[in-house]
Amino acid sequence: MRKAYNVYTMTKILLLSDTHGYLDKQMLKYVHQADEVWHAGDIGDINITDTISKIKPVRAVYGNIDGATTRLQYHLDNKFTIEGKKVWITHIGGYPNRYEKRVKDELQVFRPDIFISGHSHILKIIYDKKNNLLHLNPGAAGKSGMHKVRTMLRFSINGNAIENMEIIELEKRF
Repeated sequence: MRKAYNVYTMTKILLLSDTHGYLDKQMLKYVHQADEVWHAGDIGDINITDTISKIKPVRAVYGNIDGATTRLQYHLDNKFTIEGKKVWITHIGGYPNRYEKRVKDELQVFRPDIFISGHSHILKIIYDKKNNLLHLNPGAAGKSGMHKVRTMLRFSINGNAIENMEIIELEKRF
């Protein structure tokens, strides 16, 4: 009798947020290197995700600045499984020990391995021991906002492992 095995392939992820309608050649260089691009909201202009999706698959959510066109294409939350890892992307989610109420309640039901939010423009990578998940906020890749450095994250999901986490600093703004 043959034994069934889960077969995973390594998936390279580019994670960005808060583009606020801005996309440049430097960002696109990293898009080309990824297998998938995940956008944690405040896209700012649907042409951003349309341009990226012509190059690589996009998983995205809308943010608080996004208008009707973006909200028709994307949802408040994007929950999915990739390489056996459960992922939840939302724009306004909070942080470990300070999650938004709707997020805090749903974390107990969905139980993601990776929880991603944007909104703050502050890059954070935090392991949440209480909820047994990796919390990611890629900061802001766009030029609008108070952030001093434009940032993104990239990493790989390789079966059961999250590997090669890298902070990408695009440019200092001040």
